[in-house]
Amino acid sequence: MFPPLSEALPRRNSVPGLTLVSRAGSVQLVETVRKTGLDQVITVALAPWRKTRAVHDPGKVLLDVALAVAQGRDCLADVAMLRCELAVFGAVASDPTVSRLIDALAASGDKALQAIRSARAEARNRVWSLAGGNAPDADGQVTVDLDGVLVIAHSEKQDAAATWKKTYGHHPLMAFVDHGPGGTGEPVVALLRPGNAGSNTAADHITTTQLALAQLPKKYRRGRKTLIRTDSAGGTHDFVDWLTKRGRRLSYSVGMVITEQIHEHVLKIPATARTPAVETNGEIRDGAWIAELTGDLLDGWPGGMRLIVRKERPHPGAQLRITDADGMRITCFATNTPTTPIAELELRHRLRARAEDRIRAARATGLRNLPLKRTAQNKIWFESVQLALDLLAWMPMLALTGTARLGEPRRLQFRLFSAAAQLVTTCRRRILRLTRHWPWTNLITGALERLALLPHPG
Repeated sequence: MFPPLSEALPRRNSVPGLTLVSRAGSVQLVETVRKTGLDQVITVALAPWRKTRAVHDPGKVLLDVALAVAQGRDCLADVAMLRCELAVFGAVASDPTVSRLIDALAASGDKALQAIRSARAEARNRVWSLAGGNAPDADGQVTVDLDGVLVIAHSEKQDAAATWKKTYGHHPLMAFVDHGPGGTGEPVVALLRPGNAGSNTAADHITTTQLALAQLPKKYRRGRKTLIRTDSAGGTHDFVDWLTKRGRRLSYSVGMVITEQIHEHVLKIPATARTPAVETNGEIRDGAWIAELTGDLLDGWPGGMRLIVRKERPHPGAQLRITDADGMRITCFATNTPTTPIAELELRHRLRARAEDRIRAARATGLRNLPLKRTAQNKIWFESVQLALDLLAWMPMLALTGTARLGEPRRLQFRLFSAAAQLVTTCRRRILRLTRHWPWTNLITGALERLALLPHPG
C-alpha cells in the first residue's frame, strides 16, 4: 500500500544531491489513511474486483483517486500528480487502469457502492474512537444535516436535466455530520439524483437518512441521541412520520413551509408570548424574536411535535417574500425535543447553516463538476469525493489543534499539503526534511507527531 516514512523533520538549508519531493505535506493524509485503517478495510471490501495476477489493488487505486481529489484535483487523470512521488504515495496505477476499475465498479451497481460505504463506516467508527474529545459524538449526541446541492453539467451527461434554478445538471442530496464550533464536518452520504429531482421528495430524504445512519456507530442508528436537521425541504408528513416511527424515534429539527394557516397564527401572537432570539455567545440577537405555535396547526402530525416560528428584521438588501409580514422575515421549524427552551432550539436549528460550509468545501473537493458521462460512473466518483472529504475531516480531528482544525480544503491544500521537502534515505529509514522558512512547517510536523502516537489498527 502506502510506503511508511520514518519521520518528518524541518531543515534550514537545502543539501545538493538529495531527492526533492513536491507536495510532501500530503504525507499527513497518507498517515491518516494508515492510522485509521482505511487502506486495510477498503482493500478487503474491494477484493472481489481484483483480477487474478493484477498488479494494483483496487482499494489502493480508489484511495489514490481520493487523495488526488483531497488536494484539489477534479478528474481521474489527476492521479498523475501522485504517480511522480513514489516515495510518498507508493506505486500508482496508470490512467487506463484507473478508468477500467471505475468502469468495473460502476458495472457492479449497488454492490460496489455498498462495499465502499461499509469500508467508510468501519473506518469512521475507529476514527471517532481515536479522536476522543474531538469526536462528533463526544457530548453523547450526533447531528446529521441534510441538504441538496446543484452540480452544473457543461455537456450531455446521463440524468443531467434542467434544475429548479434554471440551470442544467444534477441535484444530489447530501448528508453531513456536524463537528460543532470546534471543527468542521464530514460527509456520510451523497445521493446522486437527476437535475429535475424535487427538493422536498420525502422518499429521497428517507433513503438519504437511511444511508447516513448506516455510516454511524450502531448506538446512533436509532434513538434520540441522533438529531436529523433539514431545511423546509424536509418538512413533509412522510419524512417526519418515518423519523418518529416506533423502533427508530430519532430527534429532528426540520424547517417548515410558511403556509397561510401558519401565517395567520403568527399575526395573532401577542407581544407577551414573544421570546428574544439569542446568539451563540448567549447574547440577545438584535431584531429577532421567537414563539411557539400550538393548537390545530399540529393536527395530523406525530405526537410531541413543537412548532417554533421566528420573526426577524431582514438583512440590508434582502428581498421579502409574500409570506413575510410587517417588513419582517418569518421562518418556521418543527422539532420533537421536549422541555428545552425555544431560544436554545431555535439557535440549534439556525446552526444548520453550517451545512452550507460543508457544501462549499465539497465544491472545492471534486463536487464542482461530475467528470464522467454515465450516472453509474459518477456514483463511484461521488464515493471518491466523500473519501477525500472524510480524510480532510479526519486528519484535522486527529492531528490538528485549536483554530487549525477549522481550516477548509483550500486552506489545507495551500498551507499544509503543498509544502515541499527533501527525502533522505539512511539506515533503511526515509526521512522528509521540511524547510524551516515555510510558515506552517511546525504545524505539519506537529500533526505528523500526533499521528505517529496513535496506535496502528489491528
